[in-house]
Amino acid sequence: MILTTWLALAAICVMGAISPGPSLALVMRNTVRGGRWHGVATGLGHGLGVGLYALIAAYGLALLLTTTPWLFQLVQYAGAGFLAWLGLRSLLAKPGSSAVTEHGSTETQSRQLGAVEGFAVAFLNPQLAIFFVALFSQFVHANTGWQEALLMMLTAGGIDASWYSLVAIALSHGPVLAWLRAQSLLIDRLSGLVLLGIAIKIVL
Repeated sequence: MILTTWLALAAICVMGAISPGPSLALVMRNTVRGGRWHGVATGLGHGLGVGLYALIAAYGLALLLTTTPWLFQLVQYAGAGFLAWLGLRSLLAKPGSSAVTEHGSTETQSRQLGAVEGFAVAFLNPQLAIFFVALFSQFVHANTGWQEALLMMLTAGGIDASWYSLVAIALSHGPVLAWLRAQSLLIDRLSGLVLLGIAIKIVL
């Protein structure tokens, strides 16, 4: 893949990553409730899910998902259920609780939970399959090898993980995080409504 082609691919991936949605709401929520590394782990997990979709799209396997309606709907409904669960958990969260104390876990377990949630939000979103099939149709050819497929995966997943990690780091600076934590109940309620609203929209 020549440099100009890769730059075009990267630019589209950047635009996709910075688009607001449930992923941003989840990263914000986890950063406020669990701290910087919980938010970063969420972003890294999300990037892994995006990268995995990019890899299977590069090999054409995502066509199975996009051309099999029942499979697409199954993944879509699973994603909606997961978003609804996250939304309800945020709406029912107690004031002043954190991701660590809420789950009775260590800091490491908290980061692992964030990574799992980030990955699930990405991988249970079959719209990503459509996005990458449409995107990679411009870049994939009959002779595409594993090296180019791997480059596409690293580009899409790396850009996504980097963006959400930067969001988590920016939000976790002392004064910013202190203010956000003072508004944590409001943030929980808003992020809960966003996640639940997107879940309902998917089902309907």
